[in-house]
Amino acid sequence: MRVVYAGTPEFAVPALQALLTSGHEVVAVYCQPDRPAGRGRKLTFGAVKQVAVDAGIPVEQPLSLKAVEEQDKLRAYAPDVLIVAAYGLILPQVVLDIPRHGCLNIHGSLLPRWRGAAPIQRAIQAGDTETGVTIMQMAAGLDTGDMLHKVVCPITATDGGQSIHDKLAAQGATALLHTLALLEAGKLQPEAQDDALANYAHKLTKAEAQIDWTQTAAVIDRTIRAFDAYPVAFTLYEGQPLRLFASRSLSEVEGNSPPGTVIAESKSGIDIATGEGVVRILSLQLPGGKRLTAEQFLNGRSLLGVQL
Repeated sequence: MRVVYAGTPEFAVPALQALLTSGHEVVAVYCQPDRPAGRGRKLTFGAVKQVAVDAGIPVEQPLSLKAVEEQDKLRAYAPDVLIVAAYGLILPQVVLDIPRHGCLNIHGSLLPRWRGAAPIQRAIQAGDTETGVTIMQMAAGLDTGDMLHKVVCPITATDGGQSIHDKLAAQGATALLHTLALLEAGKLQPEAQDDALANYAHKLTKAEAQIDWTQTAAVIDRTIRAFDAYPVAFTLYEGQPLRLFASRSLSEVEGNSPPGTVIAESKSGIDIATGEGVVRILSLQLPGGKRLTAEQFLNGRSLLGVQL
């Protein structure tokens, strides 16, 4: 089939790579415009654009697809199907109607469980024991279209936002090729979503990344793990943000100290009292420094008794 692929970040790379080695013809790749990045604020290619450029595929980067000229440009590619994965732009109904088979989305949750911008992180935060990928037929609503194929991914006590992101990106590629095979064979069986089971995964903000130590150890641990790639959980230490990347909940350990007190430290981690239970910090970073293990961080310094 003639495929137009729309995606921007790393999450969308495995599916594009899978398409390029399949029997399908990727005729164009759509990405968001290049953005300034790094300390030099230089315009930088997104991950998907780099793959497309390396493969010699035409790249389109419109600011919006609402303009008639952009819609005509897409129509000229004569796509059989448009695949969308973390593209970042809203597709109006006129665009959804252009491809012969419509538009398919690779969504990082088991719909309708988490619709919206941050399904991976919200699933971890909520304490879900599993998530997954849903290939869905795109409709005018936000992640409301019929479900075509699902793949389940367990969430373990050691998983963070980055590890689940990587697992789902890989699973999404396999799920997409399976769905396209069913589409070509005329064997798809669309399943409508039950709106009553839907939750909205709100966009992540830096403001919510500051840890409230009066919460339970389980809640704090899930927040730290969910935010390990972005926005990265933090607490204040000597007036500066101390970033927290990995943790474990020691809910069975009773902390008699006020929430936020460092009650123990060792090579295994830094134990902090919470509103209920204890959180062990495994990886952290001071401003301007490198990400360190707890053992590395404690080399030459002690936090014992510190109130965070």
